[in-house]
Amino acid sequence: MSPGTSSVEVVILGSGTSHGVPMIGCECAVCTSSDPRDKRDRPSIFVRLGDQRILVDTAPELRLQCVANGIDRVDAVLFTHHHADHVAGLDDVRRFNWLMQQPLRCYGTERTLSSLRHMFLYAFEHAPDSPHSRPELELHAIDASPFTIGGETIIPIPLMHGLLPVLGFRFGNFAYCTDCSHIPAESMSLLQDLDVLMLDAVRRTPHPAHFNLDQAVEIARTIRPRQTYFTHIAHQLGHEQVNKELPHGMALAYDGLRLVIS
Repeated sequence: MSPGTSSVEVVILGSGTSHGVPMIGCECAVCTSSDPRDKRDRPSIFVRLGDQRILVDTAPELRLQCVANGIDRVDAVLFTHHHADHVAGLDDVRRFNWLMQQPLRCYGTERTLSSLRHMFLYAFEHAPDSPHSRPELELHAIDASPFTIGGETIIPIPLMHGLLPVLGFRFGNFAYCTDCSHIPAESMSLLQDLDVLMLDAVRRTPHPAHFNLDQAVEIARTIRPRQTYFTHIAHQLGHEQVNKELPHGMALAYDGLRLVIS
């Protein structure tokens, strides 16, 4: 199935790790930096694909991210996996239920959706005495097969996050691959002919569940997108200094970065 030809607009809502940057109780050069690009919320993006507005993950700062970036409509939420830094802001989508007067469709693997049911049990319980205190969600299980939202095709990208299978997503010629330490060969074939790749690059030193910066650079050289942005960035990587070191066509992402991919 073709990824389609609709234009893609992307807003980086959060480009940080599970701790965020600055981290609690840290006074390193990046955590105390005055560069706004070194302030990193937990990872999430907003995608406008054709006429569809899609969130990928619901970070703990979701309300603040949406207010800061003027997001007032969401048609669906895609989940890469169930870790707290990617799902803990789910309750904030109640506002979109109100604005759009309908339940919000949520897409993830069976394992991810099962975790959401446990983590947000109140959202799925019958509660006639408090109908407005929980998000209205429609859960849709997906696997590695392409699927459509509002007629727009989305291609899941199976990835490994340490020992945990997770998903990246391809929207047209843009692909988002956060939280990964290995890309299977069959998934590499889904990442060809990209205009923009967004890829995990947590820090300089090795990590058991994430690409470090050197590994991410090598993966990007193999995939050869026209532009690569690195995300899920820890406080060991200062934005300005690292960008000076990176090869042409590669850069650190930052919160609020906006991309348009025709």
